[in-house]
Amino acid sequence: MKLVTAEEMREIDRRTIEDFGVPSLDLMEKAGGGVAQAVAGMLGNLPGKRVVIFAGKGNNGGDGFVAARHLQEKGTKVSLYLLGRKEEVKGDARVNLERLSQLPTEIITVKHTAKGSAEGSRSSAVRQCRFTGSAVRQYPKGNERDLESAKGDISQSHLIIDAILGTGTKGTVDDLLAEAIKLLNATAKPIVSVDIPSGLDADGRGPLGVCVKATKTVTMGLPKRGLVLYPGAEYVGELTIADIGIPQELLGKGKINLLTAEDIRALLPVRREDSHKGDYGHILVLAGSVGLTGAAALTSLGALRSGAGLVTLAVAESLNPIMEVKLTEVMTKPLPETEDGTLSLKAEEKILELVKKIDILAIGPGLSTSEETSELVRRLIVKVEKPMVIDADAVNALSGNISTLKRAPGPRIITPHPGEMARLLGKSREGVQADRIGISQEVAEETGATVVLKGARTIISDSEGSVYVNPTGNPGMASGGVGDILTGMIASFLGQGLGEIEAAQMGVYLHGLAADIAKESKGELALIASDLLDSLPRAIKRLTNNKLA
Repeated sequence: MKLVTAEEMREIDRRTIEDFGVPSLDLMEKAGGGVAQAVAGMLGNLPGKRVVIFAGKGNNGGDGFVAARHLQEKGTKVSLYLLGRKEEVKGDARVNLERLSQLPTEIITVKHTAKGSAEGSRSSAVRQCRFTGSAVRQYPKGNERDLESAKGDISQSHLIIDAILGTGTKGTVDDLLAEAIKLLNATAKPIVSVDIPSGLDADGRGPLGVCVKATKTVTMGLPKRGLVLYPGAEYVGELTIADIGIPQELLGKGKINLLTAEDIRALLPVRREDSHKGDYGHILVLAGSVGLTGAAALTSLGALRSGAGLVTLAVAESLNPIMEVKLTEVMTKPLPETEDGTLSLKAEEKILELVKKIDILAIGPGLSTSEETSELVRRLIVKVEKPMVIDADAVNALSGNISTLKRAPGPRIITPHPGEMARLLGKSREGVQADRIGISQEVAEETGATVVLKGARTIISDSEGSVYVNPTGNPGMASGGVGDILTGMIASFLGQGLGEIEAAQMGVYLHGLAADIAKESKGELALIASDLLDSLPRAIKRLTNNKLA
């Protein structure tokens, strides 16, 4: 599924109308109908239910007018607060406001007027009453009590619809609109946002001052980047996508994608009845140092738990005895070490011999940042022809030497977290987080490597500029060792025959799904890395049983 910017969505709408002949009124009708359908799904039996709608004067408000009409026709009592003058509502939104006025919907006009102009407010209200045929209230500018009366309607309602601002919002939200958003956020009632929570930047820059915190967001046609990427994602609630009649041809274009369970299910390796361990890859793991043996163990077990046929862990020779005790199904190989107990340059020749007998090399977790070990990593990257998954301290070894990846003779997948990516590029962590998609694209295109930028909504980029955003996972994954498991998983799927981008997608999605399953029993606070290993079989089974995740 594609992820779009606000401008890309506007272009899709334009082409739908101009090239495919779909009337814009039809798009708005289906959009509002989709919102009403979502509300019905939340409230169940609609007759007798009460819904309050806050609507702006643009097309987002127009969707709200349509939703109000659909709900009213199904027996719902609707109160609609229009944040602006009726005369300011134009185009398709105006048409739907006129249609709504034919029903017994309570339309309440909330607009700015000069303070103290009580007479002017009364005369204006009379004119509005002739238009709506329903109760109208007029409020002066800047008085917080102006919206106080809405609290009564909200307290008696079952749900609120936010149709104030859409994807075209720019700049900081202030004045009356900001006060209305604050009022919505202060209620305990469920809120359904139309297309995007009001006050949220559609392109992923987060709240524009204040932002509605929705229970559910019904977005039109395709999800917008700001709905999926953080910090905006925390304002969205449950995200659903309304089909408003946009041709499939227009929905399938673009390079930014949101991974779905269907995508991953299609990639899941299927085992032949007569297969054996040699068919599913032999993974060599170079990881661990004094005090960091857990990283090596988790990487190795991550590979095994996700289907690798064989896993060999190569470690500094002084660590080999403990790893032999710690790991039952994993083979181990002792390697020459430095005085500090890290892999030394003397290990290079032995590693290159080992590489001839394996399919995939996973390198980095817990290796240390010893300069000698880092030099070993750089040498291996440019000498090993087999595919490599490069993580943690192996990524750190490339800081200031990112061009090393360009000289690699075989496929490379790098899996940095934001701090490691920042060191790799000489940027700040905040700078990386501010443009996760752009940064990952830039590195992938520059180096030719597949990039997995870890974090909330992990980003996967290939060298052709395609990007895949992962929706699985939860804050419980912010725990030591979780990323090491992912390294092993990606290496495992490479060994089972998937390409680099597919192995990264499979590993990242299942990694997050395993954490989500573990959360069901453990919660977020108590989640530790080994819980993901325990949940991986259930995550894989959930996909193979055709259950959407």
